Amino acid sequence: MQKTVAYAFMLAATLGLAACDKPSEDAREDAREAQSEAQESMNDAAEHRNEAAELEAEAARERAEENREETDEAYEPDDTPPTAPVTPPPAPANQTNQ
Repeated sequence: MQKTVAYAFMLAATLGLAACDKPSEDAREDAREAQSEAQESMNDAAEHRNEAAELEAEAARERAEENREETDEAYEPDDTPPTAPVTPPPAPANQTNQ
C-alpha cells in the first residue's frame, strides 16, 4: 500500500509540474514583445540622431553664411572719395624761431 501511495503522489507531482509548464510559452511571447519594443526604441533613437544631425548641419550652414557675410563686409571697397592730406599753412617769413 505504501508503494501505491508513493506512485500516486509521484504521478500527482508530475502532472502538477507539467500543468505549470506554461512559462516557456509565455517566455517566448515575452521575448517577442521585448524584441519588438527594443526595435522600436532603436528606431526612435535613430530618428532622434538624424534630427540632431540635421539641426547641427543647419546651424553650421547658418554660421558659414554669417562668416561669409562678415568677410564680404570687411573687404567691401569704401565708396567715399579719397581726401587730400591736410598740410599746415606755411609760417610767415617775418617770425623767427626762438
